[in-house]
Amino acid sequence: MESDDEHEEGFHPEPETVSFAFDRMTVARFRETFPRARWNDTLQAWTVPGATARRRINRWLASEAARRTPYEEERGRDAYEFEPILSPYLTVYDRGFRIRTPYSKTVVEELRQIPFARWNGEEKVWEVPYASYDELQQRWETIESAAKRNEPDERRKRAEARKGTEEEAKAKRRSMERRKKRLPVPSDDLPPPDRPVATFKYGIVVFIEVTGELVDAGEVAELYPHADDEHVWAFWRTPTTDELVHTWPARAEPGKYERERGWWQPTLNELRDARQKAKYRRRGKPPLE
Repeated sequence: MESDDEHEEGFHPEPETVSFAFDRMTVARFRETFPRARWNDTLQAWTVPGATARRRINRWLASEAARRTPYEEERGRDAYEFEPILSPYLTVYDRGFRIRTPYSKTVVEELRQIPFARWNGEEKVWEVPYASYDELQQRWETIESAAKRNEPDERRKRAEARKGTEEEAKAKRRSMERRKKRLPVPSDDLPPPDRPVATFKYGIVVFIEVTGELVDAGEVAELYPHADDEHVWAFWRTPTTDELVHTWPARAEPGKYERERGWWQPTLNELRDARQKAKYRRRGKPPLE
């Protein structure tokens, strides 16, 4: 059962997510173990709050994997023997499969959709039980393709291929502009200061200053096609984890006007993504781009 004493006062980490094949008894056991868990229709997954949520989820997934009937496990073993996944990213161990790949957001998203897949932080591998082999097999092509794209050599090849091209030049201009940490905003509809808001260009930011300097629309048309001569420059910074955690999500998706304006109250999905990136920055890991 969950324990409330694990939550520090004033600290509310982003809920962790977990998904598994629907089964009435499994859901009942899950709700008994995580009474504060909530189903999220958008993510098609359960969200579990708490500073130790991921560790507790992994323990529960391991216990549920052990509950799978011998028939389900044997069926998975037989399926693997008959049609094995042959890949340097996959190895077999006593309870199923271990997957180790270069970091890829696509890989993580695919594995999280496999019933009872879990991240083994000590070994730094994903583990999938034999009983989930069918689902793993269905998703493997996407997983392996994403892993190959993120191999260091492949990344270097793509970087080499871009050298001297207009694509590289545009990328450099975008990078230089981003380092300025500014955004054109309509002079008659300024964003609120010192509060996280979503933007079409840089995700969720906190605006810290509106200079009043008018934007030269022709000069920045490539990077900011929506801007006109009635826009002014506003400078921003990256929000802190605490600011993201305490920001209420919008009740609806931004409308056409808000998107054309360039900023809006962030949605739940936007906040969740930003909080996850902030979490990775805090741990010194690569962000989920």
